[in-house]
Amino acid sequence: MSRTIETLDALIDVIRAAPRKAQRRLIAVAGAPGSGKSTLADRLAEALTANECAAEVVPMDGFHLDNTQLARMGLLDRKGAPETFDVGGFRRLAEALGAETPVYYPRFDRSRDIAIAGVGCLQADCDTVIVEGNYLQLDAPGWRDLRFLWDLSIRLDVSMETLRLRLIDRWLTEGMPQEAAVARAEGNDLRNARLVDEQSLAADILFRETALQC
Repeated sequence: MSRTIETLDALIDVIRAAPRKAQRRLIAVAGAPGSGKSTLADRLAEALTANECAAEVVPMDGFHLDNTQLARMGLLDRKGAPETFDVGGFRRLAEALGAETPVYYPRFDRSRDIAIAGVGCLQADCDTVIVEGNYLQLDAPGWRDLRFLWDLSIRLDVSMETLRLRLIDRWLTEGMPQEAAVARAEGNDLRNARLVDEQSLAADILFRETALQC
């Protein structure tokens, strides 16, 4: 059963106390598209590092399959769904994060809609890795075994209506017309959000999104 936490300070205390399976502590931050995963992960890494616990964020989004592959597979309109990621490659990275040095990893460039290899580099002085992504707790083949890698799992709790508004705003910011932004958010994005909501394993911590506004 998940424990609910509503303040960033309390969450940081739990992270610092979490036992680790390997040299580095691995913390999973999961949630639906638009739930605030990147914001939370960045704030956690900044706070931990400021408290002499060097932390770095490693996003799952670097493992988006390229659009050429998705088009070949007939999945371009489902980009962002679980089947549009290289889950095997992501798992191999996650397994390396615990102890290997250096560890190079890809990041996703949203403005160019591509993943770029080797942008990130995890060095020996990193104590805690904040891994963030939609499907880190998904109960589905290829994804569910990831849970054994995490020392602590956190899931963001955000209402569907809040997600809808944030996702529309995301696509408007990317330059989409209003009608296209609404269609993208209400179609593929919220479909993926419902999947996360309905098919995720219980996380160790349920974090209320209102805490991010503090």
